Amino acid sequence: MQRYFVNQFKDNRFYISGEDRHHIVNVMRMKQGDSLICSIDGKSARCLIEEIADDLVIASVVKWEEGTAELPVRVAIASGLPKGDKLEWVIQKGTELGAVKFIPFAAGRSIVKWDQKKAGKKVERWRKIAKEAAEQSHRSMIPEVSEPVNVKTLLKMSGDYDCKLVAYEEEARAGETSVFAKTLQNMGPGQSLLVVFGPEGGLTEDEIALFREHNFQTASLGPRILRTETAPLYVLAAVSYQTELLR
Repeated sequence: MQRYFVNQFKDNRFYISGEDRHHIVNVMRMKQGDSLICSIDGKSARCLIEEIADDLVIASVVKWEEGTAELPVRVAIASGLPKGDKLEWVIQKGTELGAVKFIPFAAGRSIVKWDQKKAGKKVERWRKIAKEAAEQSHRSMIPEVSEPVNVKTLLKMSGDYDCKLVAYEEEARAGETSVFAKTLQNMGPGQSLLVVFGPEGGLTEDEIALFREHNFQTASLGPRILRTETAPLYVLAAVSYQTELLR
């Protein structure tokens, strides 16, 4: 069943406008009486289309859904700006896997240089990708996608998280295997985890030192060296296995 995130709700009815109204009417070709799911503030409801107007679709609540598709722990992904459309891939697939926030940051080895003139459209596209992926995967919330920050700002933001890790390939080469696993084993429902990933060239030694100074642990993600767009998905899948499938 098609799902939409809606901002307007009153008297047990959702009021759907803009691109979502267009999608319902012109793409899905739904009619009065058809069913859909509407989500707001982390809650979702099965609804029936009550009215289709020129600028609105009005859907009435039939039943609020119980339970949630959200991960028991809140995982934020901080990605050093990668080349091409790799970050779009991370946002799309990371949303499907349950991330609650994406924080792009300008790392020392980021080949891509952030263009402020194109910033608005770029971030808008990332947020649209997150919204569509959240609808497709039946999330009850849309992950937040922040504008790119520098490392200093990222370190300030990290104070909001219970656990903080940096995926570091040198730990994999050294044979470290326990930090990531122990972190997940010790986390409880409702806690938050921030994981930092470098760009294609990895993080510099100075950046690693800064993260360690701010109480990050460096962690291996296993014996294989993963690409910058693969590593976040590995982490999210491992979080899901540990916090959802094993409990």
